[in-house]
Amino acid sequence: MTASKTAPAVRSAAAKRGASKAGPVETAAAVKRPAQRAAAPPPAPKAGAAARHRCAWAGEDARMQAYHDEEWGVPEYDSRALWEKLMLDGFQAGLSWRTILHKRPALRKAFADFDPAKVARYTEKDVERLLQDTGIVRSRAKIEATIRGARIYLEMARNGEDFAEFCWSFTGGKPTRTHGGARLTASPVSELISKELKRRGFKFVGPVIVYAWMQAVGIVNDHDKACFRRDEVSPAA
Repeated sequence: MTASKTAPAVRSAAAKRGASKAGPVETAAAVKRPAQRAAAPPPAPKAGAAARHRCAWAGEDARMQAYHDEEWGVPEYDSRALWEKLMLDGFQAGLSWRTILHKRPALRKAFADFDPAKVARYTEKDVERLLQDTGIVRSRAKIEATIRGARIYLEMARNGEDFAEFCWSFTGGKPTRTHGGARLTASPVSELISKELKRRGFKFVGPVIVYAWMQAVGIVNDHDKACFRRDEVSPAA
């Protein structure tokens, strides 16, 4: 997924209270009043919550923040999951990742939880059905590309080419790290992977889409230098 939006800095929720004014001085004959309990202090924020810095693109959307904190940049070595994420990034073409993330449950339902063996059996009737599904991106080209992608995935497996091994072969099986500053939109590696995917018949796998996918699946660690997830997902060597 692309990462271009700017998120506001996290602010502390705590605020100082002013001291209350003293009441009139009571005489000895005044009626004694029960002692007032001191007001309970506001609950302390969770450890590290106020200081937590995320990549700017996560913004304030709860689903985007959860995706950033739990998924984005985590090295993925499962073939099926790698293929699913590549297909989802293909659906993103021309759209925002936020749109795809919010539609992801519907897309998973529409494409049988992105099971390549099931999706590969989809027919023109299924394409027409999906074009009526308002919960997904109703693009014939992208729907057909996903079905074709499932068939290519299975063909690679039949030919002894594991999809995960293919994906990770371009970086020697290990994540790479950027400097954590301004992000690229493509790289020499994404251009090479794009070329190989296209050679096998995949669609919607240009260098920019592939680079967004590389960021998502942790082939490249592109978290901001100050982001709390940068060293968690793949520590520096």
